[in-house]
Amino acid sequence: MLARTAENLFWMARHIERAENTARILDVAHLSSLLPLDLDGTEAYLWYAPLNITGCASGYEAKYGLARADAVTHYMALDPDNPSSIYNSLRQARENARSVRGAITSEMWEVINATWLEVKRLPHPLPAERDSEFFEWVKERSHLFRGVTLGTILQDIALRFIRLGTFLERADNTARILDVKYHILLPSVSDVGGAVDYYQWRSLLKSVSAFEAYRKIYRDAITPSRVAELLILRDDMPRSLHACLDEVEKALIQIDGTSGREARRLAGELHAALHFGRIETVFAQGLHEYLTNFLGHTDRLGREIRDSFLSRRDVVPAARLMPPTAMQRQRQGV
Repeated sequence: MLARTAENLFWMARHIERAENTARILDVAHLSSLLPLDLDGTEAYLWYAPLNITGCASGYEAKYGLARADAVTHYMALDPDNPSSIYNSLRQARENARSVRGAITSEMWEVINATWLEVKRLPHPLPAERDSEFFEWVKERSHLFRGVTLGTILQDIALRFIRLGTFLERADNTARILDVKYHILLPSVSDVGGAVDYYQWRSLLKSVSAFEAYRKIYRDAITPSRVAELLILRDDMPRSLHACLDEVEKALIQIDGTSGREARRLAGELHAALHFGRIETVFAQGLHEYLTNFLGHTDRLGREIRDSFLSRRDVVPAARLMPPTAMQRQRQGV
């Protein structure tokens, strides 16, 4: 397969998955905004969470200033000036798909093209009462695209690059969504174990479609360590880091090629750490520190995949690592 074709398939899948996960991150923020928080400057404090987690804070501040619910939602959902918005993710996915029409099925093209055309018709900004409906729609279109892909495309190297892009992006975003709770919504000591703390963890589980899975596996109260274990170490949870790295490593092995040895080594190293990891070790290191370190490794893996298999003329978008000073900025009233 040509490197240019592989690149378009890889990024088509990543942009579709990124649009879905941006919708999930915004959904967490919207659900959390309905809960009482004992914080100074509550709205700005809360709405910096999705901005910091997706690496959009500096671009947002330059255009809008202080974080507000309506402005953050528009910037991350439908603002054409934000390269990581849902709007631009779907636009770029459509452009990638258009470039490889011969490598995907007509059903895949119809789904992705129809999704983009419908997004273009939406009012800008979207009325606040339609936010939840829009997030659900984005998730449903992503599910539809994956279902059509698996149901119509040949089980060949094209599908392997699609799955590689999907699961690498999903691992990245699951880590970011999980870090919402500790990165910005870190409760006071009195809140831990309380009603607000419970509903924040519940909303996080629902945002990654893991609430029912949690109840089935643990059959007990929601606790931080169990949520983290489910979304990091469980290989039977579809959006967990472990499950995603299972698929990434499998795709790289199936793609094969001598030029991909380092990418396979990095993926195997990450997968082994998750396969043999213990949640006690994760919390001993610090959940935020663990997740930031994981994001650094996935960024390195993405760059190695680019150098090994994809067209080197294009540069992979910069890592969306979470700034270490975000919490201090919030406490200083920025």
